[in-house]
Amino acid sequence: MNIRITFRNALLAVISIVPILALYARPQQDQHNNTNQVMGQVEFQGKMKAEKEAGVWIDGQYVGFADELKGSKQVLLLPGRHHCSLRQTGYLDSDNDITVNPHQTTVVNIELQRDPNAHFSNINAQVRLDVRPDRAAVLVDGKFAGTIRNFGGMGRAMLVAPGKHHVMIDLVGYKPFATEIDVQADQKITIKTDLTPGSVSQAPPSIKQ
Repeated sequence: MNIRITFRNALLAVISIVPILALYARPQQDQHNNTNQVMGQVEFQGKMKAEKEAGVWIDGQYVGFADELKGSKQVLLLPGRHHCSLRQTGYLDSDNDITVNPHQTTVVNIELQRDPNAHFSNINAQVRLDVRPDRAAVLVDGKFAGTIRNFGGMGRAMLVAPGKHHVMIDLVGYKPFATEIDVQADQKITIKTDLTPGSVSQAPPSIKQ
């Protein structure tokens, strides 16, 4: 897979990003308040731009890119052990198990290592993404490519090698969107869609109550 950004740039594990909690459980506000009282916060810190923009997966669920996961988008987890995966195109995946304690903040220091096997094609097609919400992750052939905001708008697109590719767009609280593309060299295409909010029954175990 060849991907490049063209501009500079319920009980197992509850992942709670504040706005998404409201999406699922307004009728259960008291239950959420009680749950939040025992949760611990996870904070992500990176020095390089690539680290700050790395995609974050908790217990297999994409929750956002590292630098945005604070304030109203902070990650709150039930106490216990959780698996954290950090991904960035051109870098090796960073996988760690973290222990979250109630009422405490667990800091994850991001230190990505360049992938020595990563290479980019000199002949590409351009894929522009017009998707809402633009926080969603983009995966091409199973590899993290970036977020929607990286590949939409004036002068922004995703470069992929000619041929067939599987594109998935994913964000916690929404149903994943997947499509197949078959592109030729120098071809320009646009993928346009609005992600559909998921229900409690459709959500992964990590966000079910």
